[in-house]
Amino acid sequence: MKSIHALAIDLEDWYHPELVRKRISGDPDGQIEEATQAILNLLACYQVVATFFVVGEVAEKFPRLIKRIFEGGHEIGSHGFSHRPLWELDENRFREEMIRFNSVIQKVLGSVRIRGFRAPTFSLDNGTRWATKVLTELGYEYDASICPVKLNRLYGLRGAPTTPYRLSLNDLRREDPDSPLLEFPMSVLEWMGLRIPMGGGFYFRLIPLALLRLGLKRIGQYHSFLLYFHPWEGYVGTPQLKLPLADRFITYYGIGRTWKKLESLFRDFQFTRVDRILGLTETK
Repeated sequence: MKSIHALAIDLEDWYHPELVRKRISGDPDGQIEEATQAILNLLACYQVVATFFVVGEVAEKFPRLIKRIFEGGHEIGSHGFSHRPLWELDENRFREEMIRFNSVIQKVLGSVRIRGFRAPTFSLDNGTRWATKVLTELGYEYDASICPVKLNRLYGLRGAPTTPYRLSLNDLRREDPDSPLLEFPMSVLEWMGLRIPMGGGFYFRLIPLALLRLGLKRIGQYHSFLLYFHPWEGYVGTPQLKLPLADRFITYYGIGRTWKKLESLFRDFQFTRVDRILGLTETK
């Protein structure tokens, strides 16, 4: 029998990523409906349900898309309202964003329980741990924002656990059995003293499929892993801005091949929603 792992889709448009959004002015044309339909079709084909961490302004603009996702049996989680990383906010502004997010989702879906949160750009670390206070105040039960390795200038928390744990609200690298908040960190392969991210995004697009499969199988021998993607990563129509060379490589390398990779992994692994892997009770 296959072990079961978690699958998450960060529901954001092509202009939301951190290396892109500051180079956008005005109100750009989105493609979220077209890009998301491709992944919904793939999930339906393989009878996979996933967690969609939704940007609030996307839900506000495209309520029918959110209803379609929810009615397909997928979990709805929060990816913030504006996709601004936590380091650009403070506790009060973050609380305002989350309250606005909850309000929008209630208008779209009614009284559905939102249990999970993922910070834009994995921006939760000990410098922004005040966000966990807000999450617990608002009744969130889990977070999926921590990257337990520091490989780039944007995010990473060295020393954090690599498997799901109840995180201490005072030091996110520590486990606290009494904490009200579960953490499902980005999945990494521990090999020869290194931690190699394999959970999704750029790393998923960069690593050849054969190596990715081997790495995930190794992780899966010990615990469930969490894969994540963005709709724009698998959509061939994603606009590609003229970014600095390194930023362009990180943002766009492998665009359009993501879903074929994922489809291959659907044959090797069994996936479901994050809340089910964490053993949380579902209510609609």
